[in-house]
Formats: sequence, structure tokens, C-alpha cells
Amino acid sequence: MKTPGEDGKPDKRSAPGPGRCPDRLVSFMLAEGTIRGAFLSGTAMVRKMRESHGLGILETLVLGHALMAAGLMSTGLKGQDRLSIRVECSGPVKGLVAEADALGRTRGYLKNVPIPVEKPLESFDLRQFFGAGFLTVTKQIEGARHPYQGRVMMAYGSLAKDLAYYFLTSEQIPTAFNLSVKFDPRAEVEGAGGLLLQAMPGASREVVEELEKMVVEMPSPGQTVAESRDSEQIVVETFQSLGPKIISKRQISFACHCSKDKVRVMLAMVGADELMDMAKNGPFPVVVRCHFCNAAYSFSQQELQQMLNVHFSDN
Repeated sequence: MKTPGEDGKPDKRSAPGPGRCPDRLVSFMLAEGTIRGAFLSGTAMVRKMRESHGLGILETLVLGHALMAAGLMSTGLKGQDRLSIRVECSGPVKGLVAEADALGRTRGYLKNVPIPVEKPLESFDLRQFFGAGFLTVTKQIEGARHPYQGRVMMAYGSLAKDLAYYFLTSEQIPTAFNLSVKFDPRAEVEGAGGLLLQAMPGASREVVEELEKMVVEMPSPGQTVAESRDSEQIVVETFQSLGPKIISKRQISFACHCSKDKVRVMLAMVGADELMDMAKNGPFPVVVRCHFCNAAYSFSQQELQQMLNVHFSDN
């Protein structure tokens, strides 16, 4: 199955209005169950991600694609299951992490903000910003003794194409991703959407070819989301000739499960000497930021001293 390209190019044409399509993750089947798919509308999710991390256009595009990809891949998760996408690369991006869980919560961060740009962008082709590197997918399944992890070398420098390559090589599933963020003339996120399609055993060559043609001809998911009201309607109308069957629908959001208590536990793990130095020398308050959502947690000198007393009083 060929992989459609990514579209992040600003569209200056008028649209009915931004944010009309509520954030949803829709799972569906096509062609009598021989094609599995998921469609994600994530405008509010990407907007919140951008606001939380204080990102520019390029950074919003890179991390927005990653969060939508993780969300699309989360359709089979249940209970406390979660998955992550990790990229380590030689280009200016340097790397990123995106996570999603069974509740539709996504979070993530870039390793290099801002992403350095040597000359004005002429397009949103992200290959130049990734370069060579590795893509790792980790699934943590509730009750499993160890997480499942697969890793591939980035063959394209495109998250959509490299994830498709991962599924083909690691799980032998022909896969296509289409990830896009549409910006308005003011560089605000007007629509963000993603599409995942996978050919199951038994999918005929004719069906796959018809699907490839439909995907190539359809507008980018970001544009479709910006101009539509309902994710399910998008799926039904786009793939009407292939008999779409909606399997599930759920909300998708940018939401982190960090808390001050969790950060407190993390600080206790740095060791007595380092914590003692922090409690003595500050600067106060000591501020710790969550990598995934950029939330700041402040600790006074008294709080740090109490942590020393609780965790290291016998040392």
C-alpha cells in the first residue's frame, strides 16, 4: 500500500471556520473487513499542545504529526495500555517522544526547541529536519511482564512514511499514514487530522488500488477537519464505495498525567547528596518542569528539607 504524503502547507482559502469538528478518534473497517482504518480529528489537541510548549509553526507541525500518529495507533489499546513513538535523529529536530493511552490522552515533547532553521522555509517538507536516525515504537500492555518494542532505521525522514515502513517490516502489515496540520493566514492551527489505513490478510489487489487512488485524491486530513463538523461523517462520505463500518469512537486530547506528587517522588530518586544540595543552595523555589506538557512544579526550601527527612533520615 502506497503511503500518501504529509500536508502542512498553509491554506489561504476561506473556510467555514476553525475548530468546527470536535476532536475524535474513529476506528472503522472497509471492504468487508479486509481494510482496517482510523481517522483522527485533533485540532483542539494540537492547539493545546502548541500553547503548552510555546511552539512555533515548524515545531507545531513536527510534534503535532507525532501526537496524531500515536493517537491513531492507540485504537487497539485497552485498560492501562499505552504506547510511545520515539525518534532519535541527526537533523535539527534531534528527536521527539509522543505517547498515547487507551483513554485517548496524548502527550509528547521535542528534544530541540526551537528547531534551528538556516533559511526561510519554502515548504513544509520535514525530511531536511529529521535526517538519518531511528524510530522506536513501544507498547506497554497491562499485565504483560515486559513492554513490546520495535525499532527501525528511518528510511524516508518522514514520520508518516517511516511509520508505514515500521509496520511493514516489523509487523508485516501494509500500512499508510496521512498526517497534516492546516494553518490559517495568521499561522494559527485551523485544522489537524490524521488517517491510518492497513490492509488485512484477504484484501484484494483491486480494493487496495481503489483505496490508494481515493486517498491520493482526497484533501489533506487537516483541511478536511477544518471544513467539516463530524469525524464519522468524514469517514462515511470519503469511503462510501468501500462499505465503511464504524467500529468505535472516542475522544482524543492533549492531557498529561503528571502531578506534583509524582515529581516529588522523582526528586527523591535523585539521591541524598543531590537533594541535599538543592535544599541548601536552591535557587528557591526549585522549579521542575514536566517534559511532556511543560507544566511547572515549585518546591520551597522547607518542602525539600521535609523530603530529605522522610526519605533519607536514617542515612
